[in-house]
Amino acid sequence: MSNINSFQPFRTKQAPPCYTHNKVDCATCPTTALIEFLGSGIIKGIGPSTAASLVAKYGEDIFTILDQQPMRLSEVSGIGIKKAAKIKESWEKNKGAVTVMRFLQEKGITPGYAARIYKHYGNNTIPIVQENPYRLAEEVWGIGFKLADTAAQHLGFGRESIKRIRAGIAHAIGVEVQQGHLYAELEDLRSKAAALLELDLTAYAAQFKLAFQELHAQGKLKLISHLEKHYVTLALYYFSEKGVAERVKHLMSRPSENSFNIATIYDQIRLPDARGVTLNEQQQKGILTALQNKVTIITGGPGTGKTTMIKRLLDVLDEQKTHYKLAAPTGRAAKRMSESTKRFAMTLHRLLEFDPATRGFACNEHNALKLDYLIVDEASMLDIFLAQAILKALPYNAHLVLIGDIDQLPAVGAGNFLHDLIASAIVPTIHLNYIFRQAQDSLIVVNAHNVNAGKFPMSSLENAKKDFIYIKEMLPEQMNERLTEIFTSTLQRYHIAPENAMVLTPMHKGIVGTGEMNNHLQALFQNNTPPTPSALRSEMYRGANRKAFVRNRFGTTYYIGDRVMQIKNNYDKEVFNGDVGFISDISYADQTLEISFDAKRETVIYDFDEIDELTLAYAISVHKSQGSEYDAVIIPLFMQHFMMLQRNLLYTAITRAKKLCILVGQPKAIALAIKNNKGSQRITFLKEYLITELKCR
Repeated sequence: MSNINSFQPFRTKQAPPCYTHNKVDCATCPTTALIEFLGSGIIKGIGPSTAASLVAKYGEDIFTILDQQPMRLSEVSGIGIKKAAKIKESWEKNKGAVTVMRFLQEKGITPGYAARIYKHYGNNTIPIVQENPYRLAEEVWGIGFKLADTAAQHLGFGRESIKRIRAGIAHAIGVEVQQGHLYAELEDLRSKAAALLELDLTAYAAQFKLAFQELHAQGKLKLISHLEKHYVTLALYYFSEKGVAERVKHLMSRPSENSFNIATIYDQIRLPDARGVTLNEQQQKGILTALQNKVTIITGGPGTGKTTMIKRLLDVLDEQKTHYKLAAPTGRAAKRMSESTKRFAMTLHRLLEFDPATRGFACNEHNALKLDYLIVDEASMLDIFLAQAILKALPYNAHLVLIGDIDQLPAVGAGNFLHDLIASAIVPTIHLNYIFRQAQDSLIVVNAHNVNAGKFPMSSLENAKKDFIYIKEMLPEQMNERLTEIFTSTLQRYHIAPENAMVLTPMHKGIVGTGEMNNHLQALFQNNTPPTPSALRSEMYRGANRKAFVRNRFGTTYYIGDRVMQIKNNYDKEVFNGDVGFISDISYADQTLEISFDAKRETVIYDFDEIDELTLAYAISVHKSQGSEYDAVIIPLFMQHFMMLQRNLLYTAITRAKKLCILVGQPKAIALAIKNNKGSQRITFLKEYLITELKCR
């Protein structure tokens, strides 16, 4: 069916070992690329080791064997009749991939990426890529502009082509959105797009102008003028933010249909409840505001009684026989909400009935939610797109109560929804700032408020309270040694299981970034060393310490028991960016991993070719920790984190701890973070849409 010579060898950073010459990077052997293709995950039952065995036995005849005599695969050691039948079934479904993979290889795309592209487009891959290869960067996760551009140039697209420049502009806007912005200043965007495209802006001014004009004429681009500056964005982002503003204003323009006797309720909530809990004036005001206004924001830090207030509000709604629902952006946040209120809470995606087939929500403006009140916790995590989905599905007679901590980091996604709503001053907002006495017994709570007030945190070493430790460490190179001590000794003294502790760091790169610390902690937890090349070829250890493992395209090795985090939304699996779980099983026969996520009852199955969606999660970024709590939190803070040292980042990290917070690092770095109260400014216009009109074209 195909000839091995049509597969030219690739040189990639994670190229598998050449099984002919037993070298990791063998440029002389044409089988390497063939093994990459067969082991890419396209054909179920064939991983890298099996692919190598097949090529070693059948050589260039492997495709003929697969196509005409698939049961001969059982002649290969490790492949039984049952596995051969499974491979045959998968081959019949995917043998069209051979032509596609060869086509993509010729366009400079490695088998790993080609497998991902084929999985997305199937047999439509070739015509789609030929017509517009830049769609790859927009539509296939993990395919960046550079890779799409490489394919385009192999297809004959000129460096100065308008289609390329349009794609570069759209990608440059997408980069801004990844950083939280919804808009980019026009001249700044032109410069960034030119740098991405490696084109001189002056020499190609006419082409850039035409590309902008075409994007605008096609309705893909919007231009905003504000304070004598021009901003540009894609139409999707403009209509999302504009739509949020219009729905908030429309919702608030309609009077509440509640028939509550507010005076009677006020008299009730001034008294202790059945649990003997008395609300303070701020909490009472929060309840009354939520009962009388269509949209209400409740914000406050740890220990200020948000949960107590919400529980009392729910008591009132129960007494009034009002239909309400509780929801949060993530599974962990929804689980915490259920535990604290003793009422059922769900994720917003589940509430809105996300449909993986359409990549949309079943609940929308045409199929509204059936409720009187929607109460959303961790509202600071809402990006503009999820906020829009909520508001579109909310009936206009309903009330919306948003609960969050405005001093935390903004949402990981684009926009600044909660902050902009509060800044507009058109939504009634209750700020809870009184710290209750029982909360004052926790240094975690006290220090969170100290940091928020610009003060250096106190340590348990200088205070009788025992849940906050500061370890002065001047050398970031010593952080792994500190982690070893913390996980093997300190946590035991506080009766905290190591698996219930999390390292939260500002950055991914560097010796005190998530990458380095994850490698160290994985070795510590797994009590092993990275597998040798021979072990990789056999796909498991063959000794007393036998462990199943699998390696992803980026070279990360995963073992049973590893803590991992999802790094993209996977709507088919209902697993979302930031969800954390543990690998409970690895099956070489089925080419799958089984993962138990903290907030899901059932395990989730991943094919080997899907593991690029995962990363180790012994240490994660502070941004990814939003909405979660851990028994113990370890926070390294060094001057290497200089670009990320902000007050709201340290505050957010501290508030993730339930029983113990350990801050490790340089006093100068901590002081700098506390002093920097500017945060990262996001370019959004929700506030302006709510209170005024902007010129848009």
